[in-house]
Amino acid sequence: MDNERESANVEDRRGQGYGGGGMGGIPLGRAGGIGGFGLVAIIVLSLLFGVDPGVVLSGLDGSAPPSSNYQEAQRGPAPAPPQDDAQARFVSQVLASTEDVWTAEFRRNGRTYEAPRLVLFSGAVRSGCGAAQAAMGPFYCPVDQRVYLDLSFFREMSQRLGAPGEFARAYVIAHEVGHHVQNQLGILARSQQAQQQSSQREANAISVRTELMADCFAGYWARRADEMRNILEDGDIQSGIGAAAAVGDDRLQSQSRGQVVPESFTHGSSAQRVQAFKTGMAASDPGGCIRR
Repeated sequence: MDNERESANVEDRRGQGYGGGGMGGIPLGRAGGIGGFGLVAIIVLSLLFGVDPGVVLSGLDGSAPPSSNYQEAQRGPAPAPPQDDAQARFVSQVLASTEDVWTAEFRRNGRTYEAPRLVLFSGAVRSGCGAAQAAMGPFYCPVDQRVYLDLSFFREMSQRLGAPGEFARAYVIAHEVGHHVQNQLGILARSQQAQQQSSQREANAISVRTELMADCFAGYWARRADEMRNILEDGDIQSGIGAAAAVGDDRLQSQSRGQVVPESFTHGSSAQRVQAFKTGMAASDPGGCIRR
């Protein structure tokens, strides 16, 4: 994607930290007993290609989503990444591609797409939903409509999760933007409300459906972006499929706990995530991901 357009919606907060201690609005005290998982396992499984941890954890225990008076936008956006940062440029180009695809799709349906901002951070960051650590993985915060990404996660994908390649990285960004699309369409709010009115098992199932839809949206983006700009190269689709499989709940649970507990899934199995991505690739319109 060397010659592709770069997005103007990337903020570089690397090296800034988030100030203050603790985990902000994330309800850590209640998390330990959720589904029999410890806090670390819950966060790793829920944030690996998921929404903000505060939203996930509060949704699981039935409380309201965490709020924060901290609004980064009030202080003005962070600067853009330097032009000689190859990884940041790649992220910016992928984000620009998602903007092109979803702007066209929303316009085709008589709507206006409001693109998210993507925040690059290192170590820890405070979002509109609370504070988070890099070890939790990338996430989307619906409160401030931002995607948060520590670029070190790409190294983890390649070395620990076995998902190397540029398109695997693009899948991460497209999945998080998929959550933003859900937010724009009101799907995230409805899903969270349904979770709060459900049992834990039912709430987990709702979370799985929400995550698989974001995977499907990522697949739809890939096909439409290729139709628009011919971005895909040999092996890219397989790389995306490999990334989807690498972050299935069954595989992650097996790696971290040595056993698989399907009723505790919050993102879907490897097979489900791969199928959702493929469904999006084959869909004639985004509605194919919503109706699936």
